[in-house]
Amino acid sequence: MFLFDSIPWYSWVMWGVVLAALIVLNEVTRRWKWAGIAFFVALPAVLTVFVWPTTAGEGSSTGTWFHWVKVYSALAGCLGFMLLRYVPRLSRNRWMLTFPALILAINIGEAVVRDFEVAGLQGMHDGVFMVGGPWNWMNGVAGILNLLTICGWAGIIVSRDRSKDMIWPDMLWFWIIAYDLWNFAYVYNCVGDHAFYAGAALLISCTIPAFFLKKGAWLQHRAHTLALWMMFTMAVPTFVSSSQFSVESSHDPVALFVVSALSLASNIAVAVYQVRVIVTRRRNPLRDELYTHLPQYREVRDANLAPEAPQAPQAPLGPDADRTLAPA
Repeated sequence: MFLFDSIPWYSWVMWGVVLAALIVLNEVTRRWKWAGIAFFVALPAVLTVFVWPTTAGEGSSTGTWFHWVKVYSALAGCLGFMLLRYVPRLSRNRWMLTFPALILAINIGEAVVRDFEVAGLQGMHDGVFMVGGPWNWMNGVAGILNLLTICGWAGIIVSRDRSKDMIWPDMLWFWIIAYDLWNFAYVYNCVGDHAFYAGAALLISCTIPAFFLKKGAWLQHRAHTLALWMMFTMAVPTFVSSSQFSVESSHDPVALFVVSALSLASNIAVAVYQVRVIVTRRRNPLRDELYTHLPQYREVRDANLAPEAPQAPQAPLGPDADRTLAPA
């Protein structure tokens, strides 16, 4: 294949298993508070003490500073989002509403730094084969644009259904697709031999729920699936590097260039559109929601607002009230 070396049928089957497992576990952890606490508090505490120091140590493909920072920043996002969802006064605090945008920006920034770092690397580094080049710089710029186009966090709400999801109406499909293309390019550039799972399967596992299962909750889906995947790969790094299911990147400079070019082009398009909306509709991206004029925005927001309480019938004013309403 253009992007990868040969992919045997059993690797395709395992890809489907990984995708399904991430979607199911995301559904479990978002629907039940106890499951979120178990997976994002108790489990990482055990892994930090008893597993990761051995499995993700020096020389492992997940033993770099980036992987350690990534797993904890993803978990921080999950816990912060749970506080927003389950503590009502926090979801009404305008400063707390900046947290989702901040943690997302930090995660994107980490990857941008790593892309620029890998640009000068060739050959094996930290158990991963690197082919650095101009594509890293291209995708790093795409990541910066993706970060700068985060908007509308002041409009974040908590859904009124039983799952109490964190809903971000202004985070619409075009930004999500641009993010997916950028993030896949990042993984393909910097951890190419992991990209079959950590790029494609992982990104699709949060995009499917965002488009079909719970619209408007993409960032929550992304945090959950990323944390689950990072915990797994930190514990079992050989799964993506040397197991029978691993799939190697083609390491083809043409493929690297094309993937990063698509990432850059899509993020330039989103940035241009956003600037147009800001100028023509006179919106402040640091304060306002930008896409309130779009039907997709209204669909998400209206579906998650609290329904209006029905008005109770008024009691009669006195013993003659019925007679005054009756015909003469």
